[in-house]
Amino acid sequence: MAESLRRLVNIGTFTVLQDKLERWLGNYHINTCDQNVARCCEIIELNAKVQGQLFKLLSVTAESGGMYGGASIIKSRLLPFLGQNFFTSGGSVTADTSLSILAESAAKNRELDDLQDQYEVSLNDLEADLKARENEVQDLRDELIETKEELNRSLRTTTSDKMLNDVEIRELRRKLALAEDEVRTLRSKAGLLTDYDTQVRRLRDDIALLTARRDSLLRTSTIKDKDDSFLSSKDESKRNGPGDVYSSLNSYRYTPRVGSPLSIDDPVQRVRQQNLISRWNDMFSQDRLDAMDTLRRYSDDYENNQRIIFLALQEAFSVAKCAFRQFKMKVRANLAATHIGPETLEEAVQDYVNRNTDLYDLPGMVADVLRGLNRSPKIYLPPDSTFAVVQPFIREACKLAWQMSALAHPLDIAVATDAELFDNNRYRRSYDSEYTAPLVNHHIWPALMQGSKVLMKGEACTRRGASLGASRRSRSRSRSVSPSLRARSRSRSMSPSRMARSRSPSPRRIASPYSSDPLF
Repeated sequence: MAESLRRLVNIGTFTVLQDKLERWLGNYHINTCDQNVARCCEIIELNAKVQGQLFKLLSVTAESGGMYGGASIIKSRLLPFLGQNFFTSGGSVTADTSLSILAESAAKNRELDDLQDQYEVSLNDLEADLKARENEVQDLRDELIETKEELNRSLRTTTSDKMLNDVEIRELRRKLALAEDEVRTLRSKAGLLTDYDTQVRRLRDDIALLTARRDSLLRTSTIKDKDDSFLSSKDESKRNGPGDVYSSLNSYRYTPRVGSPLSIDDPVQRVRQQNLISRWNDMFSQDRLDAMDTLRRYSDDYENNQRIIFLALQEAFSVAKCAFRQFKMKVRANLAATHIGPETLEEAVQDYVNRNTDLYDLPGMVADVLRGLNRSPKIYLPPDSTFAVVQPFIREACKLAWQMSALAHPLDIAVATDAELFDNNRYRRSYDSEYTAPLVNHHIWPALMQGSKVLMKGEACTRRGASLGASRRSRSRSRSVSPSLRARSRSRSMSPSRMARSRSPSPRRIASPYSSDPLF
């Protein structure tokens, strides 16, 4: 028996049968009808031979068990498949046993076993879930009982707690009212301190000038005679001079000094330059941010607000320099008729300018700056507002520009245009810049110059693709030049411009020759 089974395995008939089936499938559409029938008959014959060998093995195996050996298995497994077509017509044992029926029976048995296993597993899971739900329900019942007990206890203490809370609320409201009164008082005091700082700077400037004049008077021995002759000739000529604007020329008296007022080492130049640079820093760190806060009430475009501040400062310097040139030309023309020396005419003009730095038309300059802002196509505000909302910043900018222009060696801002190449010697990048971009998208604060020398760096924003761009104006063209400002409370809440205080430090000082001198 074992030897017959081994020979059947070694022959590999099932492997040959499988190969023939695969080759027939591959050539089925190529073969003719007769060829396909021949191939099918060949496979049936081979299958019949295999079945004959298997039935012989079945007979030998059953005989080894006696007369009834394997009878129960044959009845349950083999007889159900026997039918009228089970055996071939030419043999005593069938050769075309339905393999598909056997496979289906085995598959059904396996499915039944799997279903039974799944049913048992599902039943166990349901029992476990039922126990878990019962435990959860019991926990919820316990929590409900505890909650009811806590509610009963809290209801007993609610009345007393409510009375205490009302007393605390009244006390907090009273403290809040006192705090608001104190804040209003501190704000008013802060405004007074700002005025005091301005007066202190002016007084220190005057003290420094008086000290310099006293030193020069002590070194001069022939002042009196020259002053008398100079004053008498000047008084006689001024009777036919200009009107009210330059009436101070009638009382002008040149004081000879050791150094020239045109010298860069002159005390007036040195002291005023230091004070103006300090004021420039204050404009950047305080006045600029106050103006940004004001503009933010009318426009949420942060970049546009920065452009407005920068262009306002540019216009202020342009208007102030133009007005100062006209002022200086008139002073030179009036002093030229009576100038007798020994100083040069330019020294006399500069000395007069140093003594009368406040002879300028500030309202006119502010109006010219507002007109310039209205003409600019790069900035805009909503139709219901005007650039006059930043008039306090413009006034301070015009004052500072006039005083810088009045120096013997004037201070000026660097020329700046959009989409220019970024100059690291004049500007530093803002915190929101693209640090690899080579072009300036817009300027935030100009660089302070003295001739070709950079005294204070400005600030610019660099972006990729920066260009001159098209007109950004979308506001109404009908604007008044200098409308009265509406009264608005100053908001001190934290904002992008307030955040810029910590991110944009005050302009950096660049190697000033007077950096070692104290501020008066």
